[in-house]
Amino acid sequence: MNDHRHSFQDEVLSFGPFSLFVTGRQLKRVDEPVPLGGRAFDLLLALAERAGEVVSYDELISCAWPNVTVYDGNLRVQIAALRKALNDGEEGARYISNVAGRGYCFVAPVSHLTTRSTTAEENADAELSTKLPLPLARMVGRDEVVRAVSEQLIMGRFVSIVGPGGIGKTTVAISVAHLLLRGFRGAAVFIDLSALTNPQLVLATVGSALGFMVQAHDPFGSLVAFLGDRKILLILDNCEHVIDAASAFAGRLVNEAPQAHILATSREPLRVEGEHVHLLYSLEFPPADADLTAAEVLRYSAAQLFVERAAAAGHSTALSDVDAPIVAAICRRLDGIALAIELAASRAGSLGIRGIAELLDNRFSLLWHGRRSGLPRHQTMNAMLDWSYNLLPEQERAVLSRLSVFVGVFTVEAACSVAWEAGADEASSIEALESLVTKSLISTTRASEATCYRVLDTTRAYARAKLAERGEADSIARRHAEYYSKFLQRDEITRSRIGQHDFSLYAPHIGNVRAALEWALSDRGDPAFGTALVAQAAPLLSGLSLLEECRYFCERALAALEDNSIDARTEMILQEALALASMYTRGHDARARAALERGLVLAEALEDRPRELQLLASLNLFLVRQRDLRGARAAVERGRRVAQAISDPAGLVWAEWMTGVSHYMRGDQASAQVHIEKGMSLDAEVGSHHANNYFGSINRTGAIVALARVLWLRGFPDRALRTAQNAIDEMSGGRNHPVCVCTSLLYGASVIFWTGNFSRAWELVEQLIVYAERYALRPYRAAGVGLKGELQVASGEAQAGTESLREALEIMQAERYHVVRTAAMGALAEGLRKIGQFEEAFFTIDGAIASATHTGAEFDMPELLRVKAQILAARKERASARTCLRASIAKAQAQHALSLELRAAMALAVLLQEDGESVEARQCVAGVYDRFTEGFDTLDLKLAHAMISQDG
Repeated sequence: MNDHRHSFQDEVLSFGPFSLFVTGRQLKRVDEPVPLGGRAFDLLLALAERAGEVVSYDELISCAWPNVTVYDGNLRVQIAALRKALNDGEEGARYISNVAGRGYCFVAPVSHLTTRSTTAEENADAELSTKLPLPLARMVGRDEVVRAVSEQLIMGRFVSIVGPGGIGKTTVAISVAHLLLRGFRGAAVFIDLSALTNPQLVLATVGSALGFMVQAHDPFGSLVAFLGDRKILLILDNCEHVIDAASAFAGRLVNEAPQAHILATSREPLRVEGEHVHLLYSLEFPPADADLTAAEVLRYSAAQLFVERAAAAGHSTALSDVDAPIVAAICRRLDGIALAIELAASRAGSLGIRGIAELLDNRFSLLWHGRRSGLPRHQTMNAMLDWSYNLLPEQERAVLSRLSVFVGVFTVEAACSVAWEAGADEASSIEALESLVTKSLISTTRASEATCYRVLDTTRAYARAKLAERGEADSIARRHAEYYSKFLQRDEITRSRIGQHDFSLYAPHIGNVRAALEWALSDRGDPAFGTALVAQAAPLLSGLSLLEECRYFCERALAALEDNSIDARTEMILQEALALASMYTRGHDARARAALERGLVLAEALEDRPRELQLLASLNLFLVRQRDLRGARAAVERGRRVAQAISDPAGLVWAEWMTGVSHYMRGDQASAQVHIEKGMSLDAEVGSHHANNYFGSINRTGAIVALARVLWLRGFPDRALRTAQNAIDEMSGGRNHPVCVCTSLLYGASVIFWTGNFSRAWELVEQLIVYAERYALRPYRAAGVGLKGELQVASGEAQAGTESLREALEIMQAERYHVVRTAAMGALAEGLRKIGQFEEAFFTIDGAIASATHTGAEFDMPELLRVKAQILAARKERASARTCLRASIAKAQAQHALSLELRAAMALAVLLQEDGESVEARQCVAGVYDRFTEGFDTLDLKLAHAMISQDG
């Protein structure tokens, strides 16, 4: 293969100490690269190219978000990131100026020049090296094909490379991807569909390759949201056996993801709108001319491939003019099919070129009476494989047939357990395996930094038919399933939980795990064994975020209860896995709760205290999200008793955290602070990794942000800000679970919003919404939109805020996500008041108060009463408003919520001032303000100080 790396001309825009490389899409300060996201780069380029001009908001949004509807807040976030990257405003440097009501202007002088650079290409290659298989060191006869397919892909976005098995479709696709690395800035992902046994898992496989969890309620929509407007290349390899699912996926993606490009390989076209089919023909082979010299034969790519592979197999003699016609005849007989040529050439070391020709001629004359040219290509490949298979000694035939049960990669250990009889000599077994590698019937690869093996797809299909002919299909499938049962019972898998173990090490084996599960649960399998196998596989499926598959297999296994009895421990594990998978894929419904409660019954009966403790933690999380505080508190207290009984420090940490959260939601902020801080102290003593063994980082993240909110409520704004920022910083690493990241952004942003730093809160909320959309976490997106609505209402954009809040509340209701729903209802009532819809505002706030009273979530009550009082005042019911505000103050005092007490006192002071009671108004605020010891630079305290200082 030609080396495509080269220097290229790059336009550079220079300003201050910065250089903006247009083609290379890179910003440098002097010689140091400045990290910059794709949209921020597009905005900077648009502004710098029109330096001195005002570029409108709409133009900038169209530039950075083409064909995508976004809010102005997205633009503000990206401009803020740009200013930070440029150190705008530091030491007098100014680059980007906001022209109110019009747009932005690049105010620094800009010069243009041209330079040569390879940085972008090298960076793209470096990033993609972990996402694409390596190309062949030299690819024979396909350079023009690679160029043509690349052009088709750039122009048309969707290309299918179509041809018979073994012709080199995957090799061409990988080469195209590497050629186009720079244009996609590293965003190219190779997705091997050959490991799938269930077409319904195409979408989940794509999601897993992209690194996010597909959501069951709208799987395709979650993928489109994740991709957004990012330019990306997806290589869908081996589509033929899942053609309907792959076609449906590719057709929709091209229509709905405007920057997604698809390169598919298949033995038949996908036949969907937008597809450009590139038929991949055989390698060129020499004509039937006996007088061809070696030099003339080697002008043809098929002969070049044969000679190269023969040399690799040990045929060291250069091609002579005598042998050249024989090689030409072999290439013609094999119809120029790359894999067939490779298989034939692999025997050159032992048989020689003439020996290959003789065996080839004899085998084909027996099968097709000498008329090979009239046969379909797939029959030609079958003949080549059949011929190669019959050249093997009996032991190697049996081994190859049995190895066809593997889906994807397998280890030497797996091969020995499945393909050889018990007691077989290990040395001879490995020798047979290596012999099959030498003969190109299986290949080697690297997986989890270990050498693994793989049966080529066409060879595997052929060998499976031979396995059936031998009458061993079911017996070998059972061996395969039994091996992976033992594989799944290894300590590092069975004792692990989400967030504790790096399950990615086991990702290459997931195809075999799926195949074992499918066989065991099938009519030809063993349902009793299958249910146990699902229980063993559940931690791996969960750990790889394959939660929809986990739910699917658990439901199938539990359905077997009707016809087959399974032991209580297996059922307990299945119920727990089903509950957790359902919570994240199907919502907090009755089925998930029933599974948790059934698991608890079984854990108690089995006296499995650790499992009981984990189930109680899951039940507590379920109930908190449904705002069932009584049930959540009962789950925590029961969990505490279990943790004490088994002396589990992690369980005691969790119990303190969740007790604190329960107090916080019930409105006892002093007790909440005591318990959460006690949990933090215990966590530090035992080490956070111990706490995460059972419950994952979600509990730690939730405890930290709950503490931040409690600190603000109690009147410690500075400590609250530091704690919130710590939570955000702790979750900013790329390896953290998306749920934890969203939790830190949501609750951290709310604390920052409460302190009056609206611009920083805006940034975090926009990050939250984008992140939740990318990972299809609809409840968190709804909460983010709701907080955005609160910010809009507080910033004077009440109409837009009410629209955002209505959208958020609708999604929260559908997802049964009630944690922040009451607060969002209060914010909606506030927005309705500000736009003059007093009756609807009053109806909304009464509904919110009723909801808080019903669930016992009293922490919202002081703020809800304050909002209601302001609505009453707007309706000219001033006496009732005063009464309501005094009730709000009393509630805040009872909850030890000094910050909410101050807000209610300031609202009451406004009414008192309007009624001419200025002295009482100042005293009302001063009595609360004087009890603060910190936070005097935050918005509420500044406003309170101004009210106290007014008129003396």
